[in-house]
Amino acid sequence: MRLRTGMLGVAVLCAAMTASGMSPFDAPVASAATCGAGTESDFNGDGLRDTAIADPEATVGGAEQAGLVRVVLGDGKGVFEISEALPEMIANPERGDRFGYALAAYDADADGCADLVVGAPYEDVTKDGATLADAGAVYVIHGTPTGIGSGSKVDSYTQAGLDPEAVNEAYDWFGYALAAGKTSSDKPYLAVGVPGENIGDTADAGGVHYVQGSVRSRITQSSPGVPGEPEAHDRFGYALSGTSRYLAVGAPGEAIGEETFAGAVAVFNHTIADGVPTALAGLDQDQPGVAGAAETGDGFGSAVSLVSYRPPGTSSETDALLAIGTPAEDIEGVADAGSVEVLQIATSGAYTEINAIDRGAAEVEGEPVAGDFLGQRVALANTSPGAVGTAGTIRLAASAPGHDAGTATEAGAVQVFPALGPAGTGDRILARGDGVLPGTTGVRDYAGMGLMGTSTDLYVGVPYSKSGDDPRGVVYVVPWKNIFSGGTDPVRAYEPGTGGVPDEGRAFGAVIR
Repeated sequence: MRLRTGMLGVAVLCAAMTASGMSPFDAPVASAATCGAGTESDFNGDGLRDTAIADPEATVGGAEQAGLVRVVLGDGKGVFEISEALPEMIANPERGDRFGYALAAYDADADGCADLVVGAPYEDVTKDGATLADAGAVYVIHGTPTGIGSGSKVDSYTQAGLDPEAVNEAYDWFGYALAAGKTSSDKPYLAVGVPGENIGDTADAGGVHYVQGSVRSRITQSSPGVPGEPEAHDRFGYALSGTSRYLAVGAPGEAIGEETFAGAVAVFNHTIADGVPTALAGLDQDQPGVAGAAETGDGFGSAVSLVSYRPPGTSSETDALLAIGTPAEDIEGVADAGSVEVLQIATSGAYTEINAIDRGAAEVEGEPVAGDFLGQRVALANTSPGAVGTAGTIRLAASAPGHDAGTATEAGAVQVFPALGPAGTGDRILARGDGVLPGTTGVRDYAGMGLMGTSTDLYVGVPYSKSGDDPRGVVYVVPWKNIFSGGTDPVRAYEPGTGGVPDEGRAFGAVIR
């Protein structure tokens, strides 16, 4: 897809922002009287959590895989559609854009309504009359008291538009991953992954664009203090996760010694030093205190998830827990069985491994199976935010999209764990029709490719469902207490054709926010 204008180049940045209605991230905006101080992902500011569900393969206006996002407001207050077909967009939906490939939410303009950030990493961008394939774009769609979508203010950014020192290039995949929120000092921040970014002549070394208040910077492995160095195909910025104190960046293509595509993760805090967030730690499987060994093709850091953590004896959530997925890890000679590690990150950057999880570990449910890819997606959640974290309150979910369920090959599953307890204590594998997840397993459903956790619920997306009841995809919202405490609360299901969601689409639930 091409932007309607050739805007966002360095020379025309200011004029383009004025013409397109874009505003700086640090622009002060008074809170609207009808937009309360809502909760996270509260796009209409009514204090209830709303849910954004992407279908990046949806056809829009006849353009296949243009992509769209459905926003379901809490308490049944409506369903809104967001795509590049909105009149507020400066772009048109075109084949292969994959709008919705990444999602994030935060209150960018401090008006009390959360704003939705949507990545379209396969967006084609026009520059000087030439088309830059898959350069990528990011959109910030502002929430309003009446909802989000048509009528919302939309800020549209290419890489050069977000950072005047950057250059739009083909195959950068700007917007492949996103993280956003508010720092501990109440400043909104946004991180945008650009894993296809070339650093000099080094192809696909990757980078992250970071915005906090008036600071706009680019983080690469050439930045001050950042561990490692740019190498071909590192894909730094492939995965992102953030809390109010920390930011984690996955680089699953990182070479460790002679082991290519072994993977690494860098951890930062939000304190700006030398123009970029302060680097705290570099993690890989050859680091002391990190389980396993760096091996070619492991993909350590393909998925990351951070959650705020209050250690015993402290008065606040000073630390974080970090889950790292290594979906192509071989376990006991079984190829691509996958694994997950959980580490505690302290303010000093010191890290302590809490759990190293794979299905070859004693007491962990299941056996290593080739091609399960455990850890393809990971999600940490704290069911008692602000309280001292325990094995009963910090939960971990990890998808295994290649998991076979009975005779249904590659049906997919999600394995859940107490993140702070022994890996094999209370873990269980969730597959459709097992009494926890509804529905019927199907061949190549790849359940768990959409995955998210909140303080109350686990969200499981089955975007490639083959069931006649939900052939366009489905998202299940499962209360954590149903999984770990014998609860029997209803499991909600979002799917096209029910609850006000239009009966159309192709991979509904691929991304959830």
